[in-house]
Amino acid sequence: MKPVRMYTTEVCPYCIRAKQLLRERGVKEIQEIRVDLDPEALVTMQQETNQRTVPQIFIGETHVGGCDDLYALDRANGLIPLLQE
Repeated sequence: MKPVRMYTTEVCPYCIRAKQLLRERGVKEIQEIRVDLDPEALVTMQQETNQRTVPQIFIGETHVGGCDDLYALDRANGLIPLLQE
């Protein structure tokens, strides 16, 4: 399974939903980068994604986007194949 990296904050409900879906799809480990604790990580996230909101989710080297993007990928039956490539 490909590594999953996610920019998050502690209180973000979308981050919690995204992690829950990933775990339901078999992801055992998520590398969480807390932008609320690390201002430099926030700058890095913005440079990498051109986004200012969390979560920002990467599966392998692929930037999936946010929580809604993750759920849309799952509904289109693209999440599991992306995790397993």
